[in-house]
Amino acid sequence: MEVVVAKQQKAKKQINLFYCSECEELALKVAASSDAIQLQSINWRNFDDGFPNLFINNAHDIRGQHVAFLASFSSPSVIFEQISVIFALPKLFIASFTLVLPFFPTGSFERVEEEGDVATAFTLARILSMIPKSRGGPTSVVIYDIHALQERFYFGDDVLPCFETGIPLLLQRLRQLPDAGNITIAFPDDGAWKRFHKLLLNFPMVVCAKVREGDKRIVRIKEGNPEGRHVVIVDDLVQSGGTLRECQKVLAAHGAAKVSAYVTHAVFPKQSYERFTHTHSG
Repeated sequence: MEVVVAKQQKAKKQINLFYCSECEELALKVAASSDAIQLQSINWRNFDDGFPNLFINNAHDIRGQHVAFLASFSSPSVIFEQISVIFALPKLFIASFTLVLPFFPTGSFERVEEEGDVATAFTLARILSMIPKSRGGPTSVVIYDIHALQERFYFGDDVLPCFETGIPLLLQRLRQLPDAGNITIAFPDDGAWKRFHKLLLNFPMVVCAKVREGDKRIVRIKEGNPEGRHVVIVDDLVQSGGTLRECQKVLAAHGAAKVSAYVTHAVFPKQSYERFTHTHSG
């Protein structure tokens, strides 16, 4: 029995989780969910001129171990310091390295529509593709609901992009609702339908579309019937929330009993989330 237990303990994979300052609360929750995750820390400091003065604690102790880094590229000002750590960790003679970047912030800037446009999604993917290999090989880059799945081809062969989705969390929440049997899923456009409908086949669906009327783009229902239903709008991200509001209006006008929304990434620049609060007068 003692031999069996010892083998089981030896086989258990221990993950050393580092994290950026912004993700400390999330990292604590992740570590609390599993005994296999050991939290590690980084001193996030700056020199007087504002440039990063960084120190990876316990660098010698993580040799030969599996390491992950929880990142948040929430603004351009924090990307450089995190990239510096991301490039340093694999060189500490670790067994493997996984970068968890829940939100790929330049994902919606993936196309060149006219000469002069800069596809910054490609730029960021190229930067991450330069992450050094660890002893175990290429870095795994985990991203949730990247804006366009074809962006996997922007990454080079020296990293392994792994695209996950937050839809299982949505399904878990929907099952908990008191009106779980009256849910209809709505998509704000064809892109969202193509992206998510195969994960939500057990629900009736409504697909919206933007159509041009004169100088305005108006949201219309393309297919489906929301009448009497609790309609949940599903998309990968929201910026200002204008499209969500227009979808809500047209769904309500067509008889939806209630309208909610799920997005994996709520960006809301310039406090635009306020338009969804009860105290907002707009």
